[in-house]
Amino acid sequence: MFDWRALSLFATLLAASVLAQDHSPEQSKAQSSDPNQECTPYYYPPSEQYIHNFPPIWQPATLRPDDSDGQAMWTKISGSIPTNIQPKGQPGDSTANVNYDTEKDPDCWWTKTQCTTPKLNGLPLDVASIPEPRSMGYGFDDGPNCSHNAFYDYLASQNQKATMYFIGSNVLNWPREAQRALADGHEICVLTAFQSRDAFAELWYSLQAVKAVVGVTPTCWRPPYGDVDDRIRAIANALGLRTIMWKYDSNDWRAVPSEVDASYNSFVHSSTAGEFNTVGAIMLTHELNTFTMQEAMKWYPQLKSAFKYIVPVGVALNKTRPYKEGNHLLPTFQQYTSGQTTVG
Repeated sequence: MFDWRALSLFATLLAASVLAQDHSPEQSKAQSSDPNQECTPYYYPPSEQYIHNFPPIWQPATLRPDDSDGQAMWTKISGSIPTNIQPKGQPGDSTANVNYDTEKDPDCWWTKTQCTTPKLNGLPLDVASIPEPRSMGYGFDDGPNCSHNAFYDYLASQNQKATMYFIGSNVLNWPREAQRALADGHEICVLTAFQSRDAFAELWYSLQAVKAVVGVTPTCWRPPYGDVDDRIRAIANALGLRTIMWKYDSNDWRAVPSEVDASYNSFVHSSTAGEFNTVGAIMLTHELNTFTMQEAMKWYPQLKSAFKYIVPVGVALNKTRPYKEGNHLLPTFQQYTSGQTTVG
């Protein structure tokens, strides 16, 4: 049930800050499309300032005893978290051999059953598709990637916005890249992994990282590999986070070109065959590395031809206030599809 890429909320920040160079002017790096320059560690004072407020790097996040705000929040919500649903698996282990009743599926465990309708009362449905027909909810996991400028430039050239699922460690390691996502008008959600009370810590500190660096607090999240059950949903919901899933997988994370092309081609064919004429679709894609971003750019023209509209998930849901602060807005679906892709 664990993704060590995400579990280390601030995985390589210390090494980066020790070896960092202070890039000046600040915008020069954000404008570079040379991966070697883009991925050179740099010193960013706010990250250096906030690193001491977070759990140790290279360790699964746990709630710090001196984090009074986090402790107060956990105390506030812990009573609503089910205690009869136990963590499934151990850090780094596969859940393939976990004994679970898939027929009854008491915990709505997506990994085993692809369940998106929680069994626990009071939890909202997961978002696994979008209500707008012939439309695609566009988004990318595992960012921000240090070499994403060419990809973001491409999206900008197409006037295309997306939903970006950011890992807290990447946000602190590559703060200017995270800031660019907001500046470009993309929707930011968080992506993380967890165990028991640590699930709260992972989500809590991911949100704090985005707030510290980007200045907004997301209200949406996605679990790596879709590994979520009602216990985790309850924690996320108590933190004001809507769970965003998917029904189609590009398999770009496998980095096998033939498999990725087959997945994209099948998705495009499903759309042109009318499969999404009633309800739109969400496909799992990644900002993980240069390969996944190049695949996204390669297939974008075909996606654009196959779908009537390609929009961020929040836009498809007409969620105009994607952050708790309310100072950055998303357009409605009607506004976006009429050409108004940013509103503030």
